[in-house]
Amino acid sequence: MARLASLPGVGTASAVAARDEHAQVTGRVLPVLPALEDLLPWGGLRRGSTIAVRGSTSLLLALLAEATAVGSWAAVVGLPRLGVVAAGELGVEVSRLALVPRPGADFAAAAAALLDGVDLVVTGPPGRFGGTQTARRLSARARHRGAVLLAFGSWPGADMELRCTSARWSGLEGGSGYLREREVVVDAVGRGAAARPTRATLLLPGPDGTVTATGSAAVRPGLSPPEEVKVG
Repeated sequence: MARLASLPGVGTASAVAARDEHAQVTGRVLPVLPALEDLLPWGGLRRGSTIAVRGSTSLLLALLAEATAVGSWAAVVGLPRLGVVAAGELGVEVSRLALVPRPGADFAAAAAALLDGVDLVVTGPPGRFGGTQTARRLSARARHRGAVLLAFGSWPGADMELRCTSARWSGLEGGSGYLREREVVVDAVGRGAAARPTRATLLLPGPDGTVTATGSAAVRPGLSPPEEVKVG
């Protein structure tokens, strides 16, 4: 496992104090790209919340972009295929992105340490690292520390879930040319303040490489809240 003590903002009392000071400056909600604001009931990423993202690593990375651009630190643990180049292309400030790709049996300890000192922590699904109890403990840690926990895949007890339900590339004409943009449909559903299900269509990425909303997010009836499933 990577030496967490070597990551900025992790594992020291001064780092936690620095993160708390940053929280006072940025408030209780971390900003997201304008195209993603309508999907989230708080207009951004509420500190202490757990958000599951399903079906798109691009969407997962896009959620980090604005917060890291304005000074927040993010960390990714347990997702070895998540690339720094892809993150940078989607607007993530990679100088504020720490990676722990293969924590092995130390997943829970690594994620907990990161939640102590980093604003945003991205993880893989808990089924690979300890199951439902580990997931709930980490969500409780995020809530207590005022961090945001972003999970790729299903996460028991998540406050909110963003599901990328379909995607369509465009740009090829007559079998030639370049892929220019990808249109995706994202359903957002959650609990409490996030209970109103919404749907948005995004260009992820758009022709210029940025994330663009093709219209305002609309209420989408019939969506169910994040599943309370047992992850083995």
